[in-house]
Amino acid sequence: MIEKLKHIDTELFLFLNNLGIEEWDWFWVFLTEKETSIPLYAVLLFLIYKKTSLKVLGVTVVVVALMVAFTDQFANFTKDTFQRLRPCNEGFIEYGRFLAKRCGKFGYFSGHAISSFAVATLVSHILKPYYKYVFYWMFFWAFMITYSRIYVGVHYPGDILTGSSLGLVTGYLFFRLHSYLTSKFNLKPKVNTSY
Repeated sequence: MIEKLKHIDTELFLFLNNLGIEEWDWFWVFLTEKETSIPLYAVLLFLIYKKTSLKVLGVTVVVVALMVAFTDQFANFTKDTFQRLRPCNEGFIEYGRFLAKRCGKFGYFSGHAISSFAVATLVSHILKPYYKYVFYWMFFWAFMITYSRIYVGVHYPGDILTGSSLGLVTGYLFFRLHSYLTSKFNLKPKVNTSY
């Protein structure tokens, strides 16, 4: 059963990876780098500050830092435990496209997927009272980040699906922590000004 799932994952990887268009390679290589999302994070923190308060922003920064540290360590622990080679380390990559700047050894599950979906979930819940469509934009961003990992040849779809699912759960749990802390310190949000 496990071997059959691995085979399906490999075939699906090759199919999706080979959908790439050379003229767009630069975009996906750019998108997959972690530093690319820093301006978005800055905008999101500004929006949280603008719609809530400096104290809520402080709580948010602490919770996000804890969450990112958790997702990073959890992904690394899982990669070292399962030791599943990334597709870019497999012989069949000659039938695919490897575009990333580097290829780590193990890839199950995707750290990009868990962290981006966790951030999308947490921030969406925080900003939902103020921005009606925040869920759509945040999850579109998370999807693009995670798909880029297949596009550049460093993760299987199974790595992405597992990481994304865990990211949704993690983001929600850390949102609950955020809610608990803002309630404990009596940090009331501003009146709903959604548009």
